[in-house]
Amino acid sequence: MADKKKMVEAITAMEEDFTKWYTDVVKKAELADYSGVRGCMIVRPYGTALWENIRNDLDARFKALGHENIMMPLFIPESLLQREKDHVEGFAPEVAWVTHGGEEKLQERLCVRPTSETVFCEHYADIIHSYRDLPKLYNQWCSVVRWEKTTRPFLRTMEFYWQEGHTMHETAEEAWAETEQMLNVYADFCEQSLAIPVVKGRKTDKEKFAGAEATYTIEAMMHDGKALQSGTSHYFGDGFAKAFDIQFTGRDNKLQYPHQTSWGMSTRIIGAIIMTHGDDNGLVLPPRVAPTQVVIVPIAMHKEGVLDKATELYERLKSTVRVKLDASDNSPGWKFAEYEMKGVPLRLEIGPKDIENNQCVVVRRDTREKTVVSLDELETVLPALLDAVHDGLYQKALARRESMTYDAHNFEEIKDIADNKPGLIRAMWCGDLECEMRLKDEVGITSRCMPFEQEELDEVCVCCGKKAKKMVYWGKAY
Repeated sequence: MADKKKMVEAITAMEEDFTKWYTDVVKKAELADYSGVRGCMIVRPYGTALWENIRNDLDARFKALGHENIMMPLFIPESLLQREKDHVEGFAPEVAWVTHGGEEKLQERLCVRPTSETVFCEHYADIIHSYRDLPKLYNQWCSVVRWEKTTRPFLRTMEFYWQEGHTMHETAEEAWAETEQMLNVYADFCEQSLAIPVVKGRKTDKEKFAGAEATYTIEAMMHDGKALQSGTSHYFGDGFAKAFDIQFTGRDNKLQYPHQTSWGMSTRIIGAIIMTHGDDNGLVLPPRVAPTQVVIVPIAMHKEGVLDKATELYERLKSTVRVKLDASDNSPGWKFAEYEMKGVPLRLEIGPKDIENNQCVVVRRDTREKTVVSLDELETVLPALLDAVHDGLYQKALARRESMTYDAHNFEEIKDIADNKPGLIRAMWCGDLECEMRLKDEVGITSRCMPFEQEELDEVCVCCGKKAKKMVYWGKAY
C-alpha cells in the first residue's frame, strides 16, 4: 500500500480530537457551514450535490417499488398534532411553534413539522374509502424542524433534510411486509451505494418511534466505535387510523381501519459517510454517490498539448463517469491536497511524458495506489477501479466493525468493555425496561437494536441474571 502521509494540514487528526476532526472535514471540504440561526446549517454546493446523488438513488428505488412522491404542508395545527397521544408526547419537547401571522396572534398555534404522520392521516381520511383505494404508497422529500439543544452539522441539526415514506395498507400482513421491505431497501442502499455495513434489527419499546407499534432500524458503526442510527422503518398498526377516523369498506362490505407504516432516511447519512470512511486528510467518498468520481489534473500544464489532451479526455470520459477537469493555475501539489480533502475517489494525472506514451496515472483516494493506464482503456479501467474503491471501503469498514464488536456475559464485563473498548457490545437481555435503564444510567450505553439474526450467547440477562429473551447490540451512539 502507498504511503499514507498526511497531505492536508488544515484538518485535525482523528486521534487528537475526533469531534474537531469531524467539524474540520465538514467545513474544509465545503460540505456545509454554520448559518446565522443556531443549529441550522447551510448545505454548500458540494454537500448538496452529494445529497442529490443520495436522493436520486433512493428515489429510484422507491419508485421501482410503486411509491409516488407527494408534497405536504409545512405547518400542522396544534389540534391535529394532539390527535395521537403517544405521538405528540414523544415530539412535544422538540416542536417549534408559530404563534403569530404578521402582527396578529393566531387563534390556534401552528407546529412546524417535526414529522408528517398527522397531515398524511388527515389527507388519507379524505381519500381512502374502499379497499380499492389501497394501498397508498406515498413518499415526501422535504425538511423538518426539531428544536435540538445540542447540534452538530448533519448529525443533529434543528432543521434537516430527509425523505419520509407514509403508506396505508388493507391488511396488517401487507403493512408488516412494507415495514420490512423498506428497511431492506435502506440496508441495501447503505451497503451497495455507500459502502457502509449495517446491522438490521428491531428497536426496544423504549427506543421505538413515538406512536409506533414497532420500529426497525439499521445501525452503522463510525470510526470512533460509536453507533449511528442510519435509517428507520415503523409499523403503526391501525392506531393512527383510529385516531383520525380513517375507515374503508372492505371486501366483506364492512368498515375497517387500514394499517399504516412510515420510514425515513435523512442528511444524517452524510455524517455516517464522513465518519465511516474519512481519514486524517479529509473525506473519502464512496464512488457511487460521489459528486465527482474522477478529477483530471494536468501536469506541467504550461507545456504545449497538455491542456488540450486533458480537455480531450474530459470530453471523452464525461459520458462514462462523473468527471472534473481542474485547469486552474494552482500547482499540481495544491490540487492533489484539495481533492484528497474532498474525497474524490480517483485522480487522473496527465503530463507530457504520459502523452508521449499514450498513458496516464490514476491514483486511488482510499489507498493512494497508483496505476498506469493506457488512454485507450480508460472507459473500461476507470469503472473497474471505482468498483474496487467501493469494495475496499466496504471491507475496511466491515473489518473495523467486526474487530470492535465484543460479547459481554455479565454486568461487570459489559461495564468494563464500555469503559475501555470503543465499539458495539453484544449481550443478552431479559426484556425489562429496568435493566435497559440501568445499563444506560450506570454503564452509559443504550440499546441499538435486537438484531434479526439472533444468537443465544447466554441463558441469562447480562444485567439482572434472570432468563434472557433477546440478544441485543448495545453501545454509545450519535
